[in-house]
This record gives sequence, structure tokens and C-alpha cells, in this order.
Amino acid sequence: MKVCKKEAAVLYKNSNNCQNLEYPLGDPDINVSVATVNGKYPVSGYCINLEVKELLYIMEGTGKLIKKDEIIEFKAGDVILIEKGEAYRWDANCKVLISCAPAWYEKQHKLIDEES
Repeated sequence: MKVCKKEAAVLYKNSNNCQNLEYPLGDPDINVSVATVNGKYPVSGYCINLEVKELLYIMEGTGKLIKKDEIIEFKAGDVILIEKGEAYRWDANCKVLISCAPAWYEKQHKLIDEES
């Protein structure tokens, strides 16, 4: 069993509109964070995770995940699975619990332009 107390969580600011409170468990197979999104992220283009799936639980708020060919609206209490390799962007005001498998790491997370 592994435990990470809130005091050990690390705050990462992806942009002015998105920040993540990462809970370091030291497990390569899974990790967890709480993201707060207020507006668009990324501001233009899309983000993509090349190696990890993201399981989202919407804790508070509402919003949209925007893909090139689909818009997914969500609200508190919804669960969303983002497959590795899916390009999307946020337009939301929400707090989200995110669990990634395998564990998320920065080098596999990419921002891509509208044309990619």
C-alpha cells in the first residue's frame, strides 16, 4: 500500500487556465492528480498523451472536451476515459480527479497545433 498525504502533493501550473495538484506515489503503473481548469487549455491547438490513458472524474463544475470531430459536454459526477493518442482541448470551469495508467510523465504529453 502506498499513501500520499495532501501536504506532499506538488502543484504544477500548465498554463494560466490549468493547474494540477500531483500526488507522487512513485508507482510507474498509475498516478493521480486533481486538475483545476478555468477557461481553455491549451489556448490554441490540442493536447495529446502519447503513452497514457486518462480516467477523469468531474468533481465540480461543467465544461467541454473538444476533439477535432466531436465535442463532449460534461458536468460534476461524470466520468470520461481519454485513450492514449487522442487529441483534445478543454473549455471548462471545473475541478477534475485524473488517474493515468501508466503513470503520467511530462515528456509524453504534447501540445499540437490545429492542423496536426
